[in-house]
Amino acid sequence: MPGVNPRNNMKRLLSALLPALALLGALPFASCAASPQPEVVRLRLDLDRTVLPAETPDKVIVKICLDGLRLPRAAARPPVNLALVLDRSGSMAGEKIERARAAALEVLRRLSADDVFALVAYDSTAQTLIPAQHVGDGRTLEEAILGIRAGGGTALFSGVSLGAAEVRKHTEDSRYFHRIVLLSDGQANVGPSSPEELGRLGAALQREGISVTTVGLGLGYNEDLMTRLAMRSDGNTYFAAAGADLPRIFAAELGDVFAVVARRVVVEIDFPAGVRPLAFVGREGRIHGRRAELTLNQLYGGQEKFALLEVEVAPGAAGSEREIARARVTFEDARDQRTATLTALSSVRHSDDRAVIIRSANRQVQTDYAVNLIADEKDKAVALVDANRKDEAARRLRERSQELQALAKTYGNDAVLSVAATNVQQADRLEREGLDNTTRKMYRAENAQTKNQQSSR
Repeated sequence: MPGVNPRNNMKRLLSALLPALALLGALPFASCAASPQPEVVRLRLDLDRTVLPAETPDKVIVKICLDGLRLPRAAARPPVNLALVLDRSGSMAGEKIERARAAALEVLRRLSADDVFALVAYDSTAQTLIPAQHVGDGRTLEEAILGIRAGGGTALFSGVSLGAAEVRKHTEDSRYFHRIVLLSDGQANVGPSSPEELGRLGAALQREGISVTTVGLGLGYNEDLMTRLAMRSDGNTYFAAAGADLPRIFAAELGDVFAVVARRVVVEIDFPAGVRPLAFVGREGRIHGRRAELTLNQLYGGQEKFALLEVEVAPGAAGSEREIARARVTFEDARDQRTATLTALSSVRHSDDRAVIIRSANRQVQTDYAVNLIADEKDKAVALVDANRKDEAARRLRERSQELQALAKTYGNDAVLSVAATNVQQADRLEREGLDNTTRKMYRAENAQTKNQQSSR
């Protein structure tokens, strides 16, 4: 164009850009892209076998695995909203109440200043000794714990309900992880007292995102009630034979509480045509047609939680492949309260080569299945012994052992063989001696922990 000097235009353009270029150069390179947070949960689907016999229907065990990953040391844990519910009935007098006070003090001292703590004590009635509040320096809270004295009945239901009322004061704050820890050494003899009633309370609390961990102390508590309450709320359950066991148990429980990496976990498993879900093994869940569902309150870092499903698979031709299951897991990341979703699928192929089928076995899934199958059977055995049918209970345990022995021999699984052998020994003892109070409580606690299906890695 006439009258335009290209060289002057270029100079003016460079003059305009120089301040912006200088500012960009002054910025640190890392600010150009945010570093992603490390993942906190991994999902996978494992099968007891990935190759099935051709031309015949079969059953498969699907293991839905949720691995909570350990966070870097610098990662902040979510704050805890904890209510401690202590039995101070007359049976707790002496060493028991002293040990309970010491354990409560240990819990308090492990909490951070911004954690929330409440203390409820119950005898014939329940009383809030420390309303839900931030721990701060903890001094006035320690004084309240040291002042606990034993005497009266056992209003356990009221104690848990009052503890829940304190926890609810902070459930609207999404940063907090909510937990009730219940300690009792006696039978619930004031107010609702059946396992069914406490189980319903536990299920209602789980829907609110509140888990209840139960600690049974000594030989006088109702293990059916305590385990039902814990399991229905997705909490832990412990049997403390003596007060000296309490510090270890409370330390283990706090280890879980402080390691929460995910919460409000919803698991959905869909099955294609030709695959029919039959039942959960161990853990409670729901099956609607070709969909299975379960919910968990929390996952812990460094630990695996899983669910086992028995499914029926239609026949397939040799060499054919088929999808078995698709899983979808939705959870809240405990670090920033954001919702995340993971998916996974699994498939099998059919073969008429027996050696190939055997080599495809996942021995860990088989072992997990065996342990949970026996836990289910031992819970049924307790009910049969209570009904004066100990011979039938022993027979059923032996039958399960025979099934597992056949499985172990077919696939060369020594761990399953060990589970079966131990179960035979327990069946023999049960037939000879029945179930004494200590063994019954151990059965309930061990079975509940097994069905919680949680293991450290």
